[in-house]
Amino acid sequence: MGEFIMKKDTIILAIETSCDETAVAIVKNGREIISNVVASQVDSHKRFGGVVPEIASRHHVEQITIVLEEAFAESGLTWQDIDAIAVTEGPGLVGALLIGVNAAKALAFAKQKPLVGVHHIAGHIYANRFEKEFEFPLMALIVSGGHTELVLMKEHGHYEVIGETRDDAAGEAYDKVARVLDLPYPGGPHVDKLAADGEESIAFPRAWLEEGSFDFSFSGLKSSVINTIHNAKQRGEQLKKADIAASFQASVTDVLSTKAVEAAQKYDVKQVIVAGGVAANNGLRTELDRKFTDSDIPLLIPPLKLCTDNAAMIGAAGFVAYEQGKRSGWGLNANPSLIL
Repeated sequence: MGEFIMKKDTIILAIETSCDETAVAIVKNGREIISNVVASQVDSHKRFGGVVPEIASRHHVEQITIVLEEAFAESGLTWQDIDAIAVTEGPGLVGALLIGVNAAKALAFAKQKPLVGVHHIAGHIYANRFEKEFEFPLMALIVSGGHTELVLMKEHGHYEVIGETRDDAAGEAYDKVARVLDLPYPGGPHVDKLAADGEESIAFPRAWLEEGSFDFSFSGLKSSVINTIHNAKQRGEQLKKADIAASFQASVTDVLSTKAVEAAQKYDVKQVIVAGGVAANNGLRTELDRKFTDSDIPLLIPPLKLCTDNAAMIGAAGFVAYEQGKRSGWGLNANPSLIL
């Protein structure tokens, strides 16, 4: 299986354990996935309605070596083929991150391989590069569980945050609204599915903030949804859950897509990419497609399997960092609030 790998190729082994997925991938030249194995913990956290950090960490301990072996088996490669090890150092749950970081450090030490710490959100951005080469400058709209940001990239590895959430991230708002609607965990996909059957019949607010701002705010929207449901119950009215979901989603996707288009036009970018778990949301993908079709700026959204947490994306971002000469020492540690 190693015959297609020539000396000019760079093979990265990548590890991702920032939240509730234990993932290992092997990536060639930052653009080609050789193997990508993910062990999900959704069923374990479902009964708690959210991720329990201690349980997540324990699952990572149990799964990391199994997933590592599977990634090698799937690839047909050996340690001799690996040039470097990339690992998510943050942000994320500190206990979960520590499992991946310590595994990566132990492997790098034992196998005498260079070690490269990777920012989790940089990974989400670089998931897009498996689909198409980047054209700079580009604008990245990041929408994941805990992050909603607009990031300007002028070159590989350069990140300039031009807008971010001031309170709840879009993914957090989805999860909270899902709880109020009594939808199972994880809430986001269930709200998205329910919204497809509803109508935008409730005028929920859109937080545009001050003129020219590319920041986001979803706390007011979340409160408005909760108050609308609460007030309806007090009046004995029956609101359709699907209509609440559709109206909520319309507000979120309108703000995200409008600000993304405006930011892309202001900074005169050649490409807009979408990154993060919420990029798997059907309503958001549809609204972004519609708005960017009108704007003539190329839009790139990764396939669903690369939107959620995986290690291939860490390998893609790790490859760029490795090629730029970035290395992590043995002091590499989990950094739950790492800044992009």
